[in-house]
Amino acid sequence: MNKSILKNIFYLGIFLLTTGISYYLFDYIIPSDSTNSLSPAGTKNSQNENNQEGNAISAFPGKKTEICPINGQLYTKEEKDIWSKRRPLTVMIENHEDSRPQSGLQSADIVYEAVAEGAITRFLAVFYCGIVAPQVELENKYDIGPVRSARTYFLDIASEYADYPLYNHVGGANCSAADPKSPCTTHKKAQAIEQIADYGWNNKGTWSDLSQFSLSYKACRREPDRTDQERATEHTMYCSSTELYNIAANRGLTNITEAKNTAWDKTYRAWNFNQKDQAASSNGIISFDFWSGYKNYSVSWKYDKDLNLYLRSNGGKEQVDFNTQKTITSKNIVIQYVKETRSVDEHLHNLYEMIGTGKGILFQNGTKTEITWSKVNRLSRTIFKDATGKEINFVPGNIWVEILPLNNVVSYENSN
Repeated sequence: MNKSILKNIFYLGIFLLTTGISYYLFDYIIPSDSTNSLSPAGTKNSQNENNQEGNAISAFPGKKTEICPINGQLYTKEEKDIWSKRRPLTVMIENHEDSRPQSGLQSADIVYEAVAEGAITRFLAVFYCGIVAPQVELENKYDIGPVRSARTYFLDIASEYADYPLYNHVGGANCSAADPKSPCTTHKKAQAIEQIADYGWNNKGTWSDLSQFSLSYKACRREPDRTDQERATEHTMYCSSTELYNIAANRGLTNITEAKNTAWDKTYRAWNFNQKDQAASSNGIISFDFWSGYKNYSVSWKYDKDLNLYLRSNGGKEQVDFNTQKTITSKNIVIQYVKETRSVDEHLHNLYEMIGTGKGILFQNGTKTEITWSKVNRLSRTIFKDATGKEINFVPGNIWVEILPLNNVVSYENSN
């Protein structure tokens, strides 16, 4: 064999060997500086019990005195010291039946759910306060996922959570990869990637877009064996919330947008959280379909009066957060009815009109309330009001917003 070829093979082997050793040291032996920086005391607490607010982990056992602006819940000063140096992180998490159990949904302050394609729903999870303790407990593992692609209507929601919201996804509906000589096959209103660029989320100084394609292996990676069951590749992308926040900080996006010297929440509109956490006298169950006939994506929320929590089931099974191995719960459930346009192009993309007005239902404390919603433009906050026109109050704690097509039937039954 040619000596030059042998020499090249030798150096390639050395490169692969050193790369493998570096990966092993980084991933299994050398601790992450960012993980250590999360805990003011430099230690972790091993508690792993559900509390009545629905958070699965409590790594900060101090007195809870600080109100979270996203979910209205009380946290410790140590937790606030961490989140107050950040901005909300929004993440696209899939809900294909092969993606379950997902990681991190219970740690989200707010979760939005809507159909992506073919009756399969997808989540936009908003992380800010509730993620701090799990980050410490999970030691900077890949704690969120499976992460999937962007959709335009979720961009309308993410835009409510910062001047330049952190938006984590894996690509999205676009025309970027189309043959220049061929017409685009994605409907203009469904072109999420192009819209992200138009919003300035890819610009220097405001680069808040966290597409996995632009991130390192340290931030996001495939974990095909995560659940000990064989998964298709598209259901295996998990990301580290800690590393996503580190990337944002390196780009000048902390609680301040450094390039503009403005706070992320300068125009943020917090919801009201003055509703008492007071349980009803009986149990109950909320149930609905997103699309008729697709029972694998049917949802039910069982109200437990003893916990004063709603417990989620999906496709007839209790839905578990992989990080906690416990059933997902929520303090507030919002049904938001919006106009749906199905399969607007050959890729079967859907559109949902998140800007405008509409009707809805609020479930909290075991009660049902008819509500309305309004959103003036992409950057404005969605506001929910009761029948008298008064803005509603949420129970402090996490919120799930279920985005349903107009006139979908939602049943609610009381039980003892």
